[in-house]
Amino acid sequence: MPNENLLALLTAKGKNAVADPWTALDATRPEHDRPKHSHQDVKLDELLGRLNGLTDGALAGAQSSEPPSSAGAPLETEVFYPVEPKSFAQAQLTSSEVEALILKLLLARGDASGRLMTDQLKLPFILLTELLRQLKQEQWIVHRADAPMNDYLYTLTDLGRERARRLSEHCTYFGAAPVSLKDYIDSVQAQSLTAQHPTVDDLKRAFSDLLINQKMLRRLGPAINSARGLFLYGAAGNGKTSIAERITRAFGHHIWIPRAIGVDGEIIRLFDPSNHEEAPLESRGGLIEQHQIDKRWVRVKRPTIVVGGELTMDNLEVTLNTATGISEAPMQLKSNCGTLVIDDFGRQKMSTDQLLNRWIVPLEKRYDFLNLASGKKIQVPFDQLIVFSTNLQPKDLCDEAFLRRIPYKIEVTDPTEDDFRELIKLMADKLGFPFSQSAVDHLVQKHYRAVNRPFRACQPRDLLMQVKNFCLYQKIETEMTPETMDFAVENYFAIM
Repeated sequence: MPNENLLALLTAKGKNAVADPWTALDATRPEHDRPKHSHQDVKLDELLGRLNGLTDGALAGAQSSEPPSSAGAPLETEVFYPVEPKSFAQAQLTSSEVEALILKLLLARGDASGRLMTDQLKLPFILLTELLRQLKQEQWIVHRADAPMNDYLYTLTDLGRERARRLSEHCTYFGAAPVSLKDYIDSVQAQSLTAQHPTVDDLKRAFSDLLINQKMLRRLGPAINSARGLFLYGAAGNGKTSIAERITRAFGHHIWIPRAIGVDGEIIRLFDPSNHEEAPLESRGGLIEQHQIDKRWVRVKRPTIVVGGELTMDNLEVTLNTATGISEAPMQLKSNCGTLVIDDFGRQKMSTDQLLNRWIVPLEKRYDFLNLASGKKIQVPFDQLIVFSTNLQPKDLCDEAFLRRIPYKIEVTDPTEDDFRELIKLMADKLGFPFSQSAVDHLVQKHYRAVNRPFRACQPRDLLMQVKNFCLYQKIETEMTPETMDFAVENYFAIM
């Protein structure tokens, strides 16, 4: 084919354009002149096609409002996902902030490659490359050696080491680059509990491993839908804490939270492995990263944070570690978009009035004010379902003004005898006991009816654990008998 025809094919536009000019060109060649494709050629074409498809998908995903895919399927209907920034400005960061993190990282490690800095700071490699080049030109860092994949091993100069020491005196943090407070507030609003309305089926799924009657579910449902707060009160051992811990399951499974929040140069660490359970996206591996996600954020299971008698007023404020210069987020900030359970309410070291006065406005307005070490006051979301679990009567703990702000007060009552028997049956199955109706009849008649002892939801588990430990010690078969039940009751109710 003449050269001008080839040029016309490749540059054609509009109606004359062809989808693939190279294919069209190949089709015009004589049969004897066409290349013979081997099996390896076909495999190579398939691989190139897949790579082009993935690249096109990634580019399209960066411009689309649709979430990136996981293993070829969409994400779990998540209404929010953090998109990888294309510049420091888009990440709400300044080059000086990132420089400080790099210098402190090199001061702590001695040397590091650009890829390692990317993993540590959770920023795209392409953004760090230009900044590292500038730092080298300004003689803060130097190349120590070559590294794979067009990378270098960097180390500090004497000038850079001195600057890094000064920066570390203010704050030693050199982890993931912080997320702006505005971006965090937007994420909480997008993932808010108030936007979700769990149904009966959602509650049944959430409490599937507990024995809860329909009356209790009917009372819990509206309270959970309100996403405002509730009192769970009643006798000890009836499962108030177990119910509170499972409430979060009625909502969406996962949320995105930043690893750290930056406010005017101060770092507030939000992601807490002791309270947050990470739930990373599935990865197909390979050379191309399919998830164009901002790695400064972490995907976690919707949090359920339980605090008991150890709760103090300091846990409700931003706390600064004076040795490191890093601030820790308070409990209510860590539990945003989830559930915060105040267990054993009324038994904390601080008075109930102190706690209630601290939260009386946040519960009403759904936002809170926090004081930073610098003296700055910031407004943050107060978006969680707060559950006050107590063995005491709510009216004896707080006044009417606060009770009005907690509109749902639900009593967790003693189980009925039928419920108690069903609980024993369920626990026997979990602990590997062959169920014995005669042993249960003996237990109920002798140790409950005869002495007018109230049933408690925790007792089937506790008594059967006593029986199991007794059988293991005696090296006898684990079974429920009147004799082993008597032994368990004698130990368990010795001073009760």
